[in-house]
Amino acid sequence: MLWVGFAVVHVLVAAAGFVLPNQPMGDVYLVYEPWSLQALSGTSIVGVDEAWVYPQLALLPMLAAHALTWIAGYEVAWAVLVTALDAAAFAMLVGAARSRGRTTAAAFWLVFAVALGPVGMYRLDGVTVPIAIAGLLWLVRRPVIAAILLATATWVKVWPAALLAAAVVTLRRRVVLLGAAAATSAIVLGIVAVLGGASHAFGFIAGQTARGLQIEAPVSGWFLWQVVTGSTDAAIVYDRDILTFQVQGPGVDAISAAMTPLLVLVVGAVVILGAVKMWRGASFAALFPPFSLALVLGLIVVNKVGSPQFLAWLIAPLVLWLVVDRRRGRGPAALAVAAAGLTQVVYPLVYSGILVAEPVSVAVLTLRNVLLIVLFAWAVTRTARVRTSVAVTVAAT
Repeated sequence: MLWVGFAVVHVLVAAAGFVLPNQPMGDVYLVYEPWSLQALSGTSIVGVDEAWVYPQLALLPMLAAHALTWIAGYEVAWAVLVTALDAAAFAMLVGAARSRGRTTAAAFWLVFAVALGPVGMYRLDGVTVPIAIAGLLWLVRRPVIAAILLATATWVKVWPAALLAAAVVTLRRRVVLLGAAAATSAIVLGIVAVLGGASHAFGFIAGQTARGLQIEAPVSGWFLWQVVTGSTDAAIVYDRDILTFQVQGPGVDAISAAMTPLLVLVVGAVVILGAVKMWRGASFAALFPPFSLALVLGLIVVNKVGSPQFLAWLIAPLVLWLVVDRRRGRGPAALAVAAAGLTQVVYPLVYSGILVAEPVSVAVLTLRNVLLIVLFAWAVTRTARVRTSVAVTVAAT
């Protein structure tokens, strides 16, 4: 039944990309296909011959999709590629379906995919999610393979670095993890350098820091509501360089400049919290799920971009949480599904209303962002409350 659900969900989500408004699969044919054709033609390789908003390995799935265009064009090829990667990770997760935690996690993944909709499939994030899930499932027994998978996913889209950081903090075989991840990164950077792209190797970091406040980001809410109330000081504008809608208003530039350092501080504080809990004797099974979820949510909540596909990042840590402890993982999983459902309402369903600051549409976006902040606070609190051997010893005496 899980595999029947898998097939139905992926067909429905893939088809929704063709019928829902506001081009939910627009990135596939507007940017992924042109970038990959540019590389195949020998004109230029993004990330090597020029600075790019993504890490260099992001080009690989874009190129791989061309091997499947004979089916029904590039958009369908992309959907098939993501579905194939999902199927491989889903098979690892479900196994023989004898574990209730694993079947619960698999069901959650399918429900979440329906709630989030086509944006979770027709973006690069859809490629990284199954790779990240596979890495987490192999983390304890095969740390070298897990580190290679997570590092590879990071060089496609940066967010899996949060999972890798959580693993390094919570696993005792951290030297093995660091070594495998460093070796993977060295190979990627070496290839980029050989191709002549050393000067653009970390261009995606500069691209992130230079961006403005995207309308979906939680930090943009204040300016959006100013537009809703008719203030002439705030506005919604389109950035043609990175193809996103952003907010403008008094102090936007200063806030935008402060967001990246704030993101580093918040994520760093969560890392320190996890490290202290581990140092005090917290177990991997108890600490890693809420800790990794808190790190991933930190990258979403304290982010000036806030793209809807970011919600897909929640799947991997929540899948592992349900596998390890489905009782404690049910609450955050349910809240995450609710946030994903609101995200699909925001984009693509009422996105046009947000662009003209229609109050109900902006209210839905605001509610979604509030849920993410609540979930982040929940994950951090749960991380702080993980029992440690030190705490147990004190209580026993």
